[in-house]
Amino acid sequence: MKFSSKSVLLTRLGLAATLIVGAAGCKDYLDVNNTPNQPTSVTPAVLLTGVEATTGFALGNDLQRVTSLLIQHSAGIGNQSATYDGYTLRGAFDNQWNGELYAGSLTNTQQLIDQNQATNPFYTGIAKLLRAYNFAVATDLWGDVPYSQASQGLVNLQPRFDTQADIYQGNTAQGIQSLFDLVRSGLTDINNTTNTTAPGADDLIYAGSRTKWNKFGNMLLLKFANTISRKNPTLAKTVIQEVLAKGSDAVITANTDDARVPFGTTVGNQNPIYAFNILNRPDDQMLSRRFLDSLRSPKPNDPRLPFFWTTTPVNAASVTTLYGTFTGYDNAGTQVVPVSRANRSRVGTYQTGTSGEGAVQLLTNFQRAFILAESALTLGTAGDAQALYAEGIRASMTKVGVSTTDIAAYFAANPTAVTLAGSVDHKVNQIITQKWIAWCGNGYEAYNDYRRTGYPRLQVVQFPNPESPNAIPRRLFYPNSEINANTTQVPTPQPSIATAVWWDVR
Repeated sequence: MKFSSKSVLLTRLGLAATLIVGAAGCKDYLDVNNTPNQPTSVTPAVLLTGVEATTGFALGNDLQRVTSLLIQHSAGIGNQSATYDGYTLRGAFDNQWNGELYAGSLTNTQQLIDQNQATNPFYTGIAKLLRAYNFAVATDLWGDVPYSQASQGLVNLQPRFDTQADIYQGNTAQGIQSLFDLVRSGLTDINNTTNTTAPGADDLIYAGSRTKWNKFGNMLLLKFANTISRKNPTLAKTVIQEVLAKGSDAVITANTDDARVPFGTTVGNQNPIYAFNILNRPDDQMLSRRFLDSLRSPKPNDPRLPFFWTTTPVNAASVTTLYGTFTGYDNAGTQVVPVSRANRSRVGTYQTGTSGEGAVQLLTNFQRAFILAESALTLGTAGDAQALYAEGIRASMTKVGVSTTDIAAYFAANPTAVTLAGSVDHKVNQIITQKWIAWCGNGYEAYNDYRRTGYPRLQVVQFPNPESPNAIPRRLFYPNSEINANTTQVPTPQPSIATAVWWDVR
């Protein structure tokens, strides 16, 4: 059953109508009049595939577009992307809140748990981990959101908005399980070997590997701890030490273990970044000139650029690096957009694949290295910050396809870029800047890091929306569908996009 929204209410009305028609039919047929097109239950294999695909789609669709614009990986040059780029965000993201999160992945993970807890705990464990990931996306972008009372269908049409502090830390009195405990519960299920069915090809991410799903869960603990590390450093340190105590193999330590959602080359099954930027709206976005300037001479010529973004012929707006010529556009700028698409740097193969088969990245090896480098500096957890920092850069470059020769050349030519130096704050700036670069293609993660640390030092666009005139927005507005359907629970007054979420304390 779906979550409260206009579309969900229509679904419920349709269900009610179906029941009424059924009641009016001939009684003799009640026992056999079941349609296979409206099953009352779905196999765990079908549900799992749908949850994983929906999660990847959500992270590559409109939430990716807006966050990649806000953290200046890309620039909006037309239509809705251009308005997002100038911080006009009100009235958007209904489909993301409803179809992709609450009535999509979150409803289906709950169904997986409800139907399989006793018989297929491997499936429920995966469902709990993906549920925790998707709830983190929701609360990180919107702040207080429905959590403990979500996915109850008709039992609760107006679920409570839990505070972000309670979502991350838990609240026993309110019956709120923390995200950390949700992950721990998922890990317990995954390691319950009494299950009768194990995932296989239906598991798009890890093909039923128990070992890799354990790594996924422990990576989630690191990710969540890193997110709240400035608000609650004591809890963050405790969780990170909990994960480190499990041993070096407990988390993702190789690019081959990265959690990624694959897509295909057929229409309707392609990577959403490709579908939007190449097929459906090819004139809406291009490379941010600000991102380009951060990766080119006189700053380090970064070998990842031609994998992240396409090269262009030399033109009036282009710049040439050691790794090709690129043409960017200033975020929310007023300059003339190059008329020819060939003269615009567009999304590259790392983000989309050659024909849309590129994967959407969820959790990665480079992420683990950068998190542990930062926590070693700021929380005093175990690990050599410099070694972890360099490891993160190398892991990112290897992941996108940079050759070992070019990686070695980059390190040799840019010792100040690859060596932590100065104050702790300066070192954190270096780490987060490299992490920001590495997350090209996943703006959500880079947006989290930017908001909680203030790094890298991004400038506000030239003509920002008055709703956030002096800073890059710190959250999204609640969508209109939720405001209208869950009026008594939506926070009043609504926080502005200039208001920081709970864990954002900079």
